[in-house]
Amino acid sequence: MFDNFVVPDLLPAAPELFLAFMALAILMIDLVVKDSRRSLTFALTQLTLAGCLVLQLWTSTDQVTYTFSNMFVDDLIADLLKVFLYMTVMVVLFYSRGYVMDREVMNKGEYYVLALFATLGMMVMISANHFVTIYLGLELLSLSLYAMVAMNRESVSSTEAAMKYFVLGALASGLLLYGMSMIYGATGTLEISGIQMRLAMGGVNKTVLVFGLVFIVAGLAFKLGVVPFHMWIPDVYHGAPTSVTLFIGSAPKLAAFAIVLRLLVGGLLVLWQDWQQMLIILAVLSMAIGNLAAIAQTNIKRMLAYSAISHMGFMLLGFAAGIIATGERAMLNPFGYTSSMFYVLAYVLMSAGGFGMILLMARAGFEADNLEDYKGLNKRNPWFAGMMLMLMFSMAGIPFFIGFFAKFAVLQAVVAAGQIWLAVVAVAFSLIGAFYYLRVVKLMYFDPPAEETPVRAGLDMRILVTANGLAVALLGLFPEYLMMFCQAAFVQSFGG
Repeated sequence: MFDNFVVPDLLPAAPELFLAFMALAILMIDLVVKDSRRSLTFALTQLTLAGCLVLQLWTSTDQVTYTFSNMFVDDLIADLLKVFLYMTVMVVLFYSRGYVMDREVMNKGEYYVLALFATLGMMVMISANHFVTIYLGLELLSLSLYAMVAMNRESVSSTEAAMKYFVLGALASGLLLYGMSMIYGATGTLEISGIQMRLAMGGVNKTVLVFGLVFIVAGLAFKLGVVPFHMWIPDVYHGAPTSVTLFIGSAPKLAAFAIVLRLLVGGLLVLWQDWQQMLIILAVLSMAIGNLAAIAQTNIKRMLAYSAISHMGFMLLGFAAGIIATGERAMLNPFGYTSSMFYVLAYVLMSAGGFGMILLMARAGFEADNLEDYKGLNKRNPWFAGMMLMLMFSMAGIPFFIGFFAKFAVLQAVVAAGQIWLAVVAVAFSLIGAFYYLRVVKLMYFDPPAEETPVRAGLDMRILVTANGLAVALLGLFPEYLMMFCQAAFVQSFGG
């Protein structure tokens, strides 16, 4: 029975195996150690993520490695996204520490264990080369997030948000599975690289393929939170505890980008004419509705939720510009995909800082999630106001922050693909979007504060917020190094 069993190469998946073991170990240790502050659990969680980072760098090579019967791939794209993932989750948990300790109902070891399992799901998604692997990673991430959103059992809004997220998430998973089953029926394989080869050979039922593609794009659009599959984003961002909103609004975007890239470029590139049109529609609708709806918000979490919708729409423009059609020929435009990768990395950095500032302002019994709460912040703490200003300017795409260069790179790719009208639309909606970011700056600097109490924070939070703000500024001044890594990663993984 086991004569044909081949022992898989475990080295490419060493970080995943280490994280899975440590998550289970931390869960058991937390049961035994009685510590109301959960200091040991928090420290072990951060050490686990740091260990994954070291293992990822140690196992990184310049070769594309497949293992587990070609279900798992380790390449430079996986390495780059996972390194950013570990750093993002570490920063998110540092930001969340004070918020969680102030709320007894959330200050449990399960909070950190669920964060680790969600991270494991994202790692699996990033390295997936098979429909089954994608689905396993996606469900591990989703189930962990549903539980995290509902952790504050005393809050009606958190429970409601978790229910909406669960029901709509199950619907999106069903759409994705149905699309995958149709692609499997047409090609006879579940392996992503195998699908590419099967489509290149021809003789596949195009109608079934396109129907499967529509369902897959719909499922992916839900995970990215783009229009018209965006309805869960504002409610979940608003209803979830702010520390969980920070988690949902940052790290999962990296994993969602990875599966869009692997499915559409790694597996379904032959169908580019079909998915390119769908992505253009999704991108334009997301930029329009995201930016216009954000203007009407008085809650900063809902404002940033609609902002996330518009940013993901902007990111999809890079995918839409990934193929240049010249007459009857089509040419790969690697800069389109690398600009999208750069954009999602920049957005995660900005989003972590934005929600981190909300957590910094929050305290026991006070969420600091209304725009009015930021009035006169410059008088209460000029340094924190300065950091928030840099984050808002960057999200608005004002020079010379990373957000500006990210938008500029995507627009360059769109223009290079000959889609001038699309670039004009994107610039117009970016100008509209600048209004609600600048409104936050206006409140901080030109409105009198509702209370004169100085805003104080611990040394760790002050260092973290400062580092986050300065990273947004420095990467805006020197973006070429990160862009160079993105380009190298894409070329190694997909050619071009």
